[in-house]
Amino acid sequence: MIAGFSTVVEWYDFTLYLYLATILARVFFGSGVSGLLITLGGFAVAYLMRPIGALAFGHWGDRYGRRPAMLAAMGLMTGAMVATALLPTHAQAGPAAGALLLVIRCLMGFSVGGEYTGVVAYLLEGAPVERRGLVTSLAAAASEVGALLAAGISALTVSLLGRVVVADWGWRLPFVFGAVLAGSVLLMRMQMQESPDFERQRRNGTVPSQPLRFALRHHRQGILRGFAISALGSITYYVGITYVPVFLTSAGSMDEAQALQLATMAAVAVIVVTPLTGLLADRVGRRPVLLALGVASAVSPTVLFELMAQGSPALVLAGAIALAALAGGISAVGAVATAEQFPGEGRLSGLAFGATTATALFGGLTPFISQWLLGRTGWAPLPGAMIAVVAVAVLPVLLTLPETKNPGR
Repeated sequence: MIAGFSTVVEWYDFTLYLYLATILARVFFGSGVSGLLITLGGFAVAYLMRPIGALAFGHWGDRYGRRPAMLAAMGLMTGAMVATALLPTHAQAGPAAGALLLVIRCLMGFSVGGEYTGVVAYLLEGAPVERRGLVTSLAAAASEVGALLAAGISALTVSLLGRVVVADWGWRLPFVFGAVLAGSVLLMRMQMQESPDFERQRRNGTVPSQPLRFALRHHRQGILRGFAISALGSITYYVGITYVPVFLTSAGSMDEAQALQLATMAAVAVIVVTPLTGLLADRVGRRPVLLALGVASAVSPTVLFELMAQGSPALVLAGAIALAALAGGISAVGAVATAEQFPGEGRLSGLAFGATTATALFGGLTPFISQWLLGRTGWAPLPGAMIAVVAVAVLPVLLTLPETKNPGR
């Protein structure tokens, strides 16, 4: 449980940054449309650091143990959160303020890259075989608890303090909370034991000396499948959930406080859906659940974004909840399905090369691309169409995906 709880911190920070993007743009880059694009670009650049961090911490975790790698990643995340809360603003330091923010985002992306893959592997390797889907889905559920905290605290901060105070100093408070949360998780994580599967590797002498080379040599198909599953999960999550407040604010459907309140309700929906999807994947298998969710991703997001753009409170709520449930389901079954593409040996490195690379490309880049294309075209359903295109491209992979519910390898 301690391992799964740590994903609260990483998703709290990344989601907080995106939910406060319009405010951070004014604080660090001044007013104007370019400031928001630079801020979203910082989110994308940080995500490009995730595969690098995943490879670095993955090598460490595959070679020397899951526990030390996860401790180091959480320590770096804690330091980055503290540094963010103490940053000077554009009014205080000029362009240097924005540059420092982007550097810290890169450090956070590097650390998170190693964190999530380590958590998924740790949960999978310690779970009963018949409950791997449920237990591994806890990583996705915990991440959404972090997103819920980010949405709730962001909404509370903006609602209570107002735009002027938040832009002056109030924006620091959510990051201070995140730093305290990260430090607490780091202390708890020190009590963790090593993964049973890594202990098995030690006993049997099968720990790979070069984990990434091992994964590339023996599990290329698993890497490609992990990339495809993670691509679908990432774009549905980061366009269908975390980008939605920016979309609604930019479209004029809601103000910042209202959009963040809606994001809080969407996060609750994901927390409910995620363990239920994990249980379903344990009962009927990973492949049929992924296929059903893939088809839904191909046909529904374009319509849902069109409905949300119309500005009706009921339609906005319905669209946001439906998108959140879809993304939460894919994240839940995707966590176990990607991890099961590899044996214990080289698992973190395989996940880093496949799943984390897809997350960087289809997670971090897509909010920026969505906002840029939306500004160019003015076509409200465009973010949903992006999800649909990726889903259609991934469906052939899901059709040929081997079932891993009952390991027989």
